[in-house]
Formats: sequence, structure tokens, C-alpha cells
Amino acid sequence: MANQFFNLFFMLNVLLSCVSLAQSSVSAVGDPGMRRDGLRVAFEAWNFCNEVGKETPGMGSPRAADCFDLTTKFKFNHRRKRHRIKKSYSLNHRVAAADNKLGMGKPFPGSSPRALNNPDLYAAEKELYLGSLCEVADTPNPWQFWMVMLKNGNYDTKSGLCPENGKKAAPFNPGRFPCFGEGCMNQPILSHQQTRVSCHGTMRGGFNGTYDLGSDTGGMSYFEVVWEKKVGMGSWVFSHKLKTSKLYPWLMMYLRADATKAFSGGYHYDTRGMLTTLPESPNFKVRVTLDVKQGGGPKSQFYLMDIGSCWKNNGTPCDGDVLTDVTRYSEMIINPETPAWCSPTNLGGCPPFHITPYNTKIYRNDTANFPYSAYHYYCAPGNAQHLEIPYSTCDPYSNPQAQELVQLLPHPIWADYGYPTKQGDGWVGDARTWELDVGGLSSRLYFYQDPGSPPATRIWTSLDVGTEIFVSDKDEVAEWTLSDFDVILTSPTT
Repeated sequence: MANQFFNLFFMLNVLLSCVSLAQSSVSAVGDPGMRRDGLRVAFEAWNFCNEVGKETPGMGSPRAADCFDLTTKFKFNHRRKRHRIKKSYSLNHRVAAADNKLGMGKPFPGSSPRALNNPDLYAAEKELYLGSLCEVADTPNPWQFWMVMLKNGNYDTKSGLCPENGKKAAPFNPGRFPCFGEGCMNQPILSHQQTRVSCHGTMRGGFNGTYDLGSDTGGMSYFEVVWEKKVGMGSWVFSHKLKTSKLYPWLMMYLRADATKAFSGGYHYDTRGMLTTLPESPNFKVRVTLDVKQGGGPKSQFYLMDIGSCWKNNGTPCDGDVLTDVTRYSEMIINPETPAWCSPTNLGGCPPFHITPYNTKIYRNDTANFPYSAYHYYCAPGNAQHLEIPYSTCDPYSNPQAQELVQLLPHPIWADYGYPTKQGDGWVGDARTWELDVGGLSSRLYFYQDPGSPPATRIWTSLDVGTEIFVSDKDEVAEWTLSDFDVILTSPTT
């Protein structure tokens, strides 16, 4: 009897501690684990330098949203002796088709006169407007939506549309970037299947479309995101598909948790999103379930995770000055066909040093100890003034300002953070739920700063999962599902 009492007492304490732990965890997103029946999801498309440039005829500005609240009704059936209560569901949509079709020249609440004929400013303000329609007024911080981001990697170098490290750039000869000629930086055709609910309580909706605006010449590009959930059960499951074509060999698509009010990673406009609290290194983790169905070929840089933020080279926060702001990215690439460009013979593609989980620095010229195969590629900001030789600078055109990339590969050195440790982890046939110590890892990665400047506070405004099919040699298809996405704030002692 005493042993039974002790076992019961022990089990009760374990249960209480688990409940206490669950209650003490704080999510940084408005929809923890994607479990809210009233979904909030939006869509954004960008050209090569994270602008719009020109709208596609008939499509409006490339911003859209699908946001709704669920209503459940109960009906009593007095004719039956059993099952007298019948449920029915309806969705109260907050965004109309006309809102999603808004394009340049069409004013909306909150739009400014200067944006009406500027496609870049119009898209930024339209995102804020859609956010106002979708906003959930949680206390203390409201939030808006998960964001589906689509990007076209074509760059017409003769256009002069993209700045070079934030500076206005002159046109130059083609060949460095993919482009079939004038118009290659176009925005996509977008179709929206507004979310519906079946009589059995299954909710389903989606976005899809193509970048190929003309006739089919060697296959069409294609993108698709479909979301589905059973009322009151589990997580939304987002099913993604991305296909390149001869004309569009470099495409990117991610599902993002962005800042509800800030410069999200890669942008210089105020954004709307899901992050009610901006996570700060080292005190946060990410939980997500990922199932990669098709990888997208050898050029598919599939990210688990991609995190982005912005701070200046002197460590101060970004303020919208594209000449001195720098976008910082860290990306774990899980495609086992992605090689390590960082090597003892290519030190310029490696960060100057690696920091172990125990805060030991290993310099890149320490060939016996530096984990070269843990890094795909490191590149420094193009506006940095004190770079260590040798160095490689990041592409100066694909963001509105200079950028810095730390691209990682699965390696045993990342085991302490819960990241993939060997090639094939998390890839096709290895679906799993990950709990990643993103905050802990991001606190130890090398990012450039001017000598003598105080360390930047590493606050992250975007966290996402998805792929960048990087200039494919043939038509490629990537397909994956994502669910249970959550960003969990941890205490400094965790």
C-alpha cells in the first residue's frame, strides 16, 4: 500500500510539473502551433530586389489575404430519438475579393496619394490595409497573419531597377543573372480559392498560379499553397508546391512568421505578420512539423529554418536608410545534394570563426578543428569597411540594402541545438517534428560588425521554412507540407 501511495504521489507530481511547464511556455506568435480555427494567412510576391516594379495586368498589386472567423451553430432534431443535436459551420470572411484585387490607382482606407502610382509603395500600403482587415486584437499585442512569400529570381540587368547595396545602380550587360529579356521580372498570375468549410467540418483553401504569362514554351512555372484543417482538431496543414520553368529557373517560396510591426527580414517597409513578440537570441526555440515530398533537385536550397533581421554594421538597429542598413540571414539547408562551398581551400566562403556551444572560438585557418562541412557558404555585407581577408561579399542586388548570409548544413556540431546532424535528416522520407534551439544557435553565429562597436542585439523579425530553387538547369518540382509552427520564448536560464 505504501508503494502504491508513493507511486501515485510521484505520478501526480510529474503531471503537475508538466502542466506547470506547459503553462509557463510563452509563444511569440498569435496562433501558437497553427491550431486556431479562425485562420489568418496572406500572400506576397516580390521581384529580384524585394520590390514589385510592375503589376501584372488584371492581377492588381501582388498582395492578398484569406482571413476568417468560424461560427458554429447547433440545431436540435426533435424527430430522432438519438443524436438530436446537429452542428453546422460557417466562415465569416474578413477580406473581400475586391480587396485582394486592389491595384495601383485605386485608393483604399489608409492609402497615401504618393503610393497610388508607385507599385512598390502601393504594395507595402496594401499589406498594411489587409493587415487591418485581418487583425486579431489580442492583449497586449495584436497580430495579423501567416505570410506566404513568393519571389522571382530573374533580374533584367539592363533595367537599372535594383540598387547595388542600397545605392542606385546603372544598367549593365546581361549574363550574371537569369533573364529572358525585357519583362522577365514580372509578378505572377494569382488565383485564390477562398477557404470553405464542409458539412463535416473540414476547412480548405489556397493560393496558386504561375509566372509564365505567355504561351507554354518548355513547361510552365507553378506555385501552390493549400491549407486544410478539421474544425477543433490539430494543426492547419499547409501543403506547398513550387515548379520552375525554362523562363523562370530561380524561384523561392516560404511560409513566414513576420513582425506585426517592423522591417521584416529583407524589406525596408513596415510589415504585418504573426510575431506578437520579436524573439531575441538566445532566448527562443521553434517547433515545426515538416514533411518534404519532393526536394526540387540539386539546386534546391531548402531551409529549415531561415531567420532574418536587420541591423547596421555598427550594431545599431535599422532605421530604413538603405545605404547603411544590412539584412542579416541565417539559413540551415537540408538538401543533401547541397555541397559545402566553405573549405580549407576557399576560406573566403567561410565565416572568420566558428563558436562552439561552449563558447570556444575556432578560426577558419585552423584546418584541424574548423567544421568546414557545417557551412554551405558565408558572405559578408557589401558595405562593410573592415573585412578580414580573404572574404566573399553577398549579392549586392537581391535586397533593397546590403545583406549578410550565414548558410549552414547538417553536421554533428549542431546537435546541441536540435538541428539536423547528418545529410538526409529531415529530407524526403524523413518527416518529423523538430524543436530547434534557434535562439541558442543564432547567438553563436558569426555576423560582421565594425571593430570596436558594441554587439548588436540580435532580434529576429522573420522566421520561415521553404525553398529557394537556385537557377535550375531543368524544370524542377519541390513539394512539402508544414504544420504545428510555433516560436517559443524561453527564459535566460533555460
